[in-house]
Amino acid sequence: MGGTEGGTFRRMLRKLTSDVEVLDADDLSEDAVQEGAQRAAECACGQEVTVFGRLRSVEFGPQDADASLEAELFDGTEGVTLIWLGRRRIPGIEPGRTMRVRGRLAIRDGRKVLYNPFYEICQAQ
Repeated sequence: MGGTEGGTFRRMLRKLTSDVEVLDADDLSEDAVQEGAQRAAECACGQEVTVFGRLRSVEFGPQDADASLEAELFDGTEGVTLIWLGRRRIPGIEPGRTMRVRGRLAIRDGRKVLYNPFYEICQAQ
């Protein structure tokens, strides 16, 4: 068996024996690198970052509270919380959407957060 055939066999065996969530996370992480984004796990507080991933959840603020929209973007390595202040709803921001976001990273309650990030909704890969 040559080097290429062994690598192909190992990749095929890994896909057959690995958990679907692990494979999905690996694919997301590879897509992020191909899109020129940073991995969320490698981003630090205060950095200007670009993150590419899929929205896991979207939470709308209650009507009687200050307007805010909160979503979790997962890039295959770690989740980043996106918070849009002054917005209750943004068309297209829904779970399962693939997005590229850009902003200055902050830490809130031990979680990585981007406030009012610039965003682009992308086609699923």
